[in-house]
Amino acid sequence: MTPKEKNILRKKIQRDIEALQKQIEILQKKTEPITPDCSLRRLTRMEAMAEQEVNQKILEKSKLRLTRLNNALLRIYKPSFSICIECEEEIGIERMKIRPESVRCVACAK
Repeated sequence: MTPKEKNILRKKIQRDIEALQKQIEILQKKTEPITPDCSLRRLTRMEAMAEQEVNQKILEKSKLRLTRLNNALLRIYKPSFSICIECEEEIGIERMKIRPESVRCVACAK
């Protein structure tokens, strides 16, 4: 991978990190406990709790991706960046543009 390609990926990673941080902040507010004395009807309260559970799962996945992106940013200029951890072949630039935190090529990810 060329230095120019790595620079493009670095910028993408930074943009993705910023977007995820904003998303996590919003999700944390949406996953705050619903108080029992909330003036919602029973069905509405149950719907709110179901929505809260969905938001919690999205929050967990977002935090995990944020960690992976931060790790990718730390190793972007290391020789092992964009090298598949299984087959040790270079991960294609198109895959890296979509998922810059990837550590496996498409074939090994399957």
